[in-house]
Amino acid sequence: MSINVTFPEELLIAAREEKETFSRKVIIYTLGHLYQEGKISAGIGAQVLGCDKYTFYTLLSEYGFSVIDYTEEEWTLEVQTSREIAAKIQPK
Repeated sequence: MSINVTFPEELLIAAREEKETFSRKVIIYTLGHLYQEGKISAGIGAQVLGCDKYTFYTLLSEYGFSVIDYTEEEWTLEVQTSREIAAKIQPK
């Protein structure tokens, strides 16, 4: 299945973008939004873009999307673990 979205050419002119570049950005922003909402996985996003998950995560990060979405509990555990590791590796 394919979905076509039409934008006025004035938008490309205003954004100073080539059609292909603009189209790719729209796809990345759409996938990023869907990923951030939890509607698609990184695997699906990577598949749509024809890349691996690492590249997908990198693109999302470059376009301003949060790649890691921890709950408050997970952040607390992450901070605690990081402090414990830092304490173990600091010179005595």
